[in-house]
Amino acid sequence: MIDAAMVSVSGDAKLRQRPAERKGSTIDQTILSPGTVSINVQEAFIVDEDPSRPPSPSDDGVQHDTDIRLPNHKAVVSHVALDIGGSLAKLVYFSREPDSKDHGGRLSFLKFETDRIDQCLEFVKRLQDEFHIQNGQKSGSMVIMATGGGAYKFYDEMKKVLGVEVLREDEMDCLIMGLDFFITEIPREVFTYNDADPMHFEEARADIYPYLLVNIGSGVSMIKVSDRRKFERIGGTSLGGGTLWGLLSLLTGARTFDDMLKMAEVGDNGAVDMLVGDIYGTDYGKIGLKSTTIASSFGKVFKMKRQGENMAEDLGGLSHDNEEDGNIIPSSQPTFKPEDISRSLLYAVSNNIGQIAYLQSEKHNLERIYFGGSFIGGHRQTIQTLSYAIDFWSKGEKKAYFLRHEGYLGSVGAFLKRQPRNWGRRNSFEEYPVVRPTIQHRVD
Repeated sequence: MIDAAMVSVSGDAKLRQRPAERKGSTIDQTILSPGTVSINVQEAFIVDEDPSRPPSPSDDGVQHDTDIRLPNHKAVVSHVALDIGGSLAKLVYFSREPDSKDHGGRLSFLKFETDRIDQCLEFVKRLQDEFHIQNGQKSGSMVIMATGGGAYKFYDEMKKVLGVEVLREDEMDCLIMGLDFFITEIPREVFTYNDADPMHFEEARADIYPYLLVNIGSGVSMIKVSDRRKFERIGGTSLGGGTLWGLLSLLTGARTFDDMLKMAEVGDNGAVDMLVGDIYGTDYGKIGLKSTTIASSFGKVFKMKRQGENMAEDLGGLSHDNEEDGNIIPSSQPTFKPEDISRSLLYAVSNNIGQIAYLQSEKHNLERIYFGGSFIGGHRQTIQTLSYAIDFWSKGEKKAYFLRHEGYLGSVGAFLKRQPRNWGRRNSFEEYPVVRPTIQHRVD
């Protein structure tokens, strides 16, 4: 097991400088032909202080996730990768270690709200400037690898603002390539959850097929992966992260997804949901249902509102002090806390996704189920709910697998697309600067 260094990286440290390399060197040559750069991921590890604590966004709304250290990489990397979804834009880029004499560097991971794509592009422009300073090359030599729907929606804007080549890659291709890389190459990346061991890390492994990828973004896609180049979308649901975000913004007034998750952490869904215990007064052990099992999401709301209306009538009728569009609002309406609503809706969306994922895994005979996408965000309640759903419906025969960089599958896949065919595979490691002509081409 590789011993991961315990280092925190602030947002300001994301843009790094190093002295320009000597002209005529192999590194200079790779800048001119970026598609032939071999990036060495041997002995890669995640740079982190506390893997069980999800990162928090900075004041500007940008979330800086944990970096991956590449201690043995020596060549220049002249591209960045963007996965632009309906809600979030995910950025991956390589940078050198600050004030370091060795040639190592790191992959850095950032999230931006898609509605603030200008902020994301401004950050990439800063990376261009740094690339220019470090390597003495014109900024146009940097390439943007883009995937997701936003790669098409914002294509013209990216070219106009950044003035560089933008290469668009297929979203599903990138998701699978990114996930394969994390599963096979990065230690302490993949983990399972249970109450006794909330973060049990899985060893990086090569025998990973077949498996089911459940990618949860604004919506949900479920993909059966049989091999590196053989996969198909077998299902999904429109009830995903965008559903949670949209409904909670209406019901609670929360302005960011992070605010919603924070409220869900302290909420009590039992104040909103109808539980098995509310119906039976205890567990329903015969069919394996605990008293805390949700029988009906938001099931108490109607009942409590009716009770409030009846109470108002008993106290002398309805109040006409609050009227809106002709609708009379009872004076004794029950109130529901935003925190409780947030937790209830989070459970409703997560449970639905978990059950559909299990059913798809059964239909296609898939034992391993990987959950990815920015909806998860390292959030304990989400991970716990998805894990419980898979364990419950499979009677303990299947496991839910999670990733610490679950939101970056597509952007990492797009990043890999700029590399030779065997980039990131252990059998492709070689001493720099040896380059084998047989792998000097891009993977399309």
